[in-house]
Amino acid sequence: MAVDTQPAVRAGPFRLLPLALLFLTVGLSVAVVMPFLSLFLNTEVQADPVRVTVILVVAPLSGVVVASLVGRLSDRWPIRRRLLIGAALAGVVGTGLIAFVRDYWILLALTMTAMALANSAFPQSFAYARQLLDRDSPGRAALGISAMRTVFSLAWVAGPPLAAALLSTGGFRLLYATAAAMYALAALVVVARLKELPLPPRPAADEEGVHPPGASRWRLALTVVTFTMLQCPMTLGVQVLPLFIGRELRGDPADAGLVLGLCAALEIPLMLGLGALTARFRLRALILVGAGCGVVYYLIAAGASSVGVLLLAQPVNALFIAAVSGVAIAYVQDLLPGQPGRATTLFTNSFPIGAMLAGPLLGLSAQVGFRWAYGMSAALCAGGLLALALTRPRPPAPAQQPVPVPA
Repeated sequence: MAVDTQPAVRAGPFRLLPLALLFLTVGLSVAVVMPFLSLFLNTEVQADPVRVTVILVVAPLSGVVVASLVGRLSDRWPIRRRLLIGAALAGVVGTGLIAFVRDYWILLALTMTAMALANSAFPQSFAYARQLLDRDSPGRAALGISAMRTVFSLAWVAGPPLAAALLSTGGFRLLYATAAAMYALAALVVVARLKELPLPPRPAADEEGVHPPGASRWRLALTVVTFTMLQCPMTLGVQVLPLFIGRELRGDPADAGLVLGLCAALEIPLMLGLGALTARFRLRALILVGAGCGVVYYLIAAGASSVGVLLLAQPVNALFIAAVSGVAIAYVQDLLPGQPGRATTLFTNSFPIGAMLAGPLLGLSAQVGFRWAYGMSAALCAGGLLALALTRPRPPAPAQQPVPVPA
């Protein structure tokens, strides 16, 4: 299989521009649809609460399964560019059909197939970026990954307001048609500006056929548990915020938008700043600090007496999110050298799993009090912090001294 070994993008300050455009289009395609999925199912499809719940559970589960399969394929053969094109085209087909289809069972089938494959574009984009950075600027790979994650965050800043404008103008047909156009643009960027990269070299096994300690199954499993525990509070905190402000703080639930907007505005420069710090500090140390900030923030939120306290605490929350959502991607990629597809998928799968766990916790907090949602979030962050501390890498084995040969 022929693979172009020339640089994937032109060298120079703008060499990552095509990748940035890919992240922007993929991010927008998701950001304009996801916040209004429940509303679409309820108003357009006339689905009852049980059917809405089924799709909301099936969507992340099918995405996890498909992304895992695609991740393994992308590390076995030099086909990552073609997989990106396939994922983007699947998004075109899926969102294009959803723009017109209103049959529940067809929508469920599209969710499990076309849209699940389209969701694999997110981890595969990060895997491609890591391959390119490892080849061209290995010492700045973590900074580059953080920069690409920042572009995705920018898409989520712009996506929901754009979606609201699209809904008021042309309804859900225009909304999903716009998402299809974004996926089409993403496919065009990959076809026109990205080249297929050769498979990255994998580290050689030792004499017993065992890979380096960083790739051990135990450490990988504990790492997935760690980031699931750290990312669950992000979803839970967003879901409970307007309820917490309205019922516990006796404020205006609309103030949740102000809190979330401030956090998003702080998150982007902090993500870039942490990326720059990766040249001086270990990734694991930065994530430990971020996880500690998560514990602190959710404890402050649990005891907050006003919206002002939440606003003042947003820098701590933003640092937590920047570390766990940005720097952590490069950290997990480092655990599986030569397997960026599998590594990135392991990390990105922790978010939908954590989001599914947030649902029952939100229901529990509705029964016992919404402050408990933040208390549970602090406990989850503390658990993630402990789990990450337990994954301390083993020191490298000392080099064997040569045996002197008698004269």
